[in-house]
Amino acid sequence: MSAWTNIKRVTRYGLVGFIRNGFVSLAAVFIMMITLFTILWVLMIGAGFQSALHWLTEQVDVTVYFTTDASQAQIEQVRKQVVALPEVASSVLISREDALARFKERHANDQVTMEALAELGDNPLGAALEVRAKETSQYASIAKNLSDFQKNTSASGIDKINYQQNEHAITQMTSFIDALRVFGLTAGLILAAAALLISFNTIRLAIYTSRDEIGIMNLVGAGTWFVRGPFLVSGILYGLCGGLITLLLSYPLALALGPGSEGFFPNFNIFTYYTGNFALLLLVVMGGGILLGALSSYLAVRRYLKT
Repeated sequence: MSAWTNIKRVTRYGLVGFIRNGFVSLAAVFIMMITLFTILWVLMIGAGFQSALHWLTEQVDVTVYFTTDASQAQIEQVRKQVVALPEVASSVLISREDALARFKERHANDQVTMEALAELGDNPLGAALEVRAKETSQYASIAKNLSDFQKNTSASGIDKINYQQNEHAITQMTSFIDALRVFGLTAGLILAAAALLISFNTIRLAIYTSRDEIGIMNLVGAGTWFVRGPFLVSGILYGLCGGLITLLLSYPLALALGPGSEGFFPNFNIFTYYTGNFALLLLVVMGGGILLGALSSYLAVRRYLKT
């Protein structure tokens, strides 16, 4: 008997068993769908949290304010000092003119402030250097380095560094980001373990209903492949059906939640993420369903092959 004939026969038996055990198969597909649905939405919500973390990180910075008479050479000297720090991700230099333009834009509706600015005649603002760290926890080190440079260099041109004013906010932001990362990892591990356990027990129930058939196949000398194969095929079908239902249900749900997700997660639309990363999500859901179904079936049927 050729290998191809064996594969077709095992596949047919697996499909027949899937259809014949209609109620149990339906329950297994339902549990598989819940499992894959949970995994899919944990991934997408996790992507939203990553987007939020990136946005929060972008909102935090240390700004170096220069005196109005600071020379271009002094400013460049400080900028070189900043760029050389390994903790620094990027830096943006704001000229006096740009600083004044930003100030006018922020206070465009404040008539008193604008009148006071007009009376001064000259630009009262100095240049500024916005510094972003690779991690929010590194801002303290950057601020200390700049403070030491200011103290040890008599002509640094630095007026003040705003880290002291923002230190509490930066510390809270760092703690919040770390807590979100720990929560996401912990929740993902717990859900993955629960999903595997539920799927395993459900598929084991499906196999338990066929225990007499398995015993007869062992008695007549059926090979391991003929005993396990149909159940592996049934397990794969559980995963395929569960994955397909998951993807079909997730599309309208993601479409409905898309606008609201933009308000909850800055710069993140869950529907846009779903459609833009559909190939990856398809691979994860369908591949995960096939793997989970086949693995659960294999583990559950092993005990009956030993009898």
